[in-house]
Amino acid sequence: MARKIILCLSLLLIHLFVLAQDSKPEMADVMRSNGKIYVVIAVIVAIFAGIIIYLVRLDRKLTKLEKNHFKS
Repeated sequence: MARKIILCLSLLLIHLFVLAQDSKPEMADVMRSNGKIYVVIAVIVAIFAGIIIYLVRLDRKLTKLEKNHFKS
């Protein structure tokens, strides 16, 4: 019974992947032709850079707190 369910799910996923490859990304083409795709990429890069900077600062603060905690 479990094999049939896994088989049906995998066939469904394969079918979805095949259908997804036939369509064209029209929105990306329009944004690229208008030059707006670069704005989207810049915003995504800025968000990821902010997250990375935040995590690095948080790691430094935690390391400093751990050193002070284990000293005393």
